[in-house]
Amino acid sequence: MDVLDLLNSRPLVNGEEQDALGDPAAGRRWAREHGGDGSVAELELLREARDLLRDVVRGDRTPVVLRPLLDGVRQIPEVSAGGLRWEVETPPHARLAVEAVLDWAALEKDLPGRLRACANDECQLFLIDRSRANRARWCSMAACGNREKVRRHYQRTH
Repeated sequence: MDVLDLLNSRPLVNGEEQDALGDPAAGRRWAREHGGDGSVAELELLREARDLLRDVVRGDRTPVVLRPLLDGVRQIPEVSAGGLRWEVETPPHARLAVEAVLDWAALEKDLPGRLRACANDECQLFLIDRSRANRARWCSMAACGNREKVRRHYQRTH
């Protein structure tokens, strides 16, 4: 599970929030597309994980709030000719939420500070800054970045 997919499952479209996990049918479809079963328990946990991860990434809460999502989770090493792989052992309904938290942790380790909220106040999306300078600000240069540039140009000229 890609943490960015989960964080960006509640975008603003024309100023209105679209929650991919809010509607039961849409939530089931979203979960199944990401390898889950779409159960009520899974969707509830995914919404909770999304909200907690959003707050952690924005710096509103510390990562300690993620601990309950990992209660009872174990990682078991599997060694094969291809190398070492870690298998996550968790209840089926919690697997996607746990994978999102583990993905967030891996990003924080490998690319610290690169997962961030879009700088556009009218956007709820997140981005992973893969630029060399670590200066990316917008989820999309074509959308949010362009809007910000147009807004600044308008303020300068009017």
